[in-house]
Amino acid sequence: MTFPRPHRDDVILAVAAFLGGVLLWSLGLHTQSSRDELPAWVALVPLAVMSAQSLLRRILPLSMLLVATVALIADQFTVGNLVVVVLFTDAVYAAVLYGPPSAAHRVPVVSGLITVASTITLLAVLQDPVGLLLGVIIGLITLTPAITGSIIRNHREAADAARLRAEQTALLAEMDRVQAVTAERSRMARELHDMVANHLSAIAIHSTAALSLNDPRTTEEALGVIRENSVAGLSEMRRLIGLLRQGSDDNEPAAAPTLAGLDALVAQARTNGAASGLTFHLDDRREPGIALPAPVELAAYRIVQESVTNALKHAEPGEVEILLSHRAGRTLTVEVNSPFGRRPGPRAPGSGAGLVGMRERVALLKGELVAGPVEGPPGGPAKIWSVRAVLPVRNDDKEPSA
Repeated sequence: MTFPRPHRDDVILAVAAFLGGVLLWSLGLHTQSSRDELPAWVALVPLAVMSAQSLLRRILPLSMLLVATVALIADQFTVGNLVVVVLFTDAVYAAVLYGPPSAAHRVPVVSGLITVASTITLLAVLQDPVGLLLGVIIGLITLTPAITGSIIRNHREAADAARLRAEQTALLAEMDRVQAVTAERSRMARELHDMVANHLSAIAIHSTAALSLNDPRTTEEALGVIRENSVAGLSEMRRLIGLLRQGSDDNEPAAAPTLAGLDALVAQARTNGAASGLTFHLDDRREPGIALPAPVELAAYRIVQESVTNALKHAEPGEVEILLSHRAGRTLTVEVNSPFGRRPGPRAPGSGAGLVGMRERVALLKGELVAGPVEGPPGGPAKIWSVRAVLPVRNDDKEPSA
């Protein structure tokens, strides 16, 4: 075990105090009258002990206070040295400042009790006002440094607490910033995927058909669909750029899509899925004229859009059914069912991020999402791939944008 090294300032204090005390002793400047029973050099022993304890005033403050007390008492039996008294006041101060929290409370109290008791005792014994003066001197060398140390310690602890609070505030601010950046990146990733994936999937499907079939008419139709989806994809990308520039006064973002645009989305899906034997049917059972919060409409639109895109990639030939239902003031239910079978592979490559994005959107609105294969209805395909999202709807909806 390595013993802590004394602080540099404490070493300087101990050396300077000892040399100063020796100088006072050599000049014959003592605090008491000559003691015939002990030689004058004996006064250097308490001085040396008191100087040595200063080396450990920060490391062992309470132990050094005890050593300083013994040295001060021993000094009373010699001719005395002023440096011993000064170093004792420093030992009291250090015990309060560097000692444990209990010492910061007890040392001033004990010093005050000693001061009062000593003053009363001296007045009773001496029967002279000089006893009061001696009591004041005792208070100066015990109570005053203790109170000073307590005040300085309180200021240091308050400063440390303020610095800690500032660091915690900065840390929380940084955490909030990171969370905000992460949330914004996730939002933009969902927007980019949902806006572009539908069009790129259609382009991939029809370009594959154009390359694999040596039929001029089929190729012409495929190129038409490819051009239509390219133009729509560019339009969506411009809207995304508008979202990224929301802070600019010169570039206002385009309005977010709503459920009113589902008819156009389904019509485009019919065109894109015709070559794959897919048909799309929209069954909107919502009551007309009821407005929904913008985050709910955006989330519902994107869920339908992503489900349609997945159907174009993976579904077996057949009908894709899109169902919307609304319980006024409570929930909006979005359900998309597509024929499910064992295909050798998707018609177009995918990233697998579609379901993740849908789950994130639903989670932001504190809703529920279930996606997976289920038994088909009587008279229909044996199995269907069902996506069912239940989105809470409140009139005071203030959820973050999905």
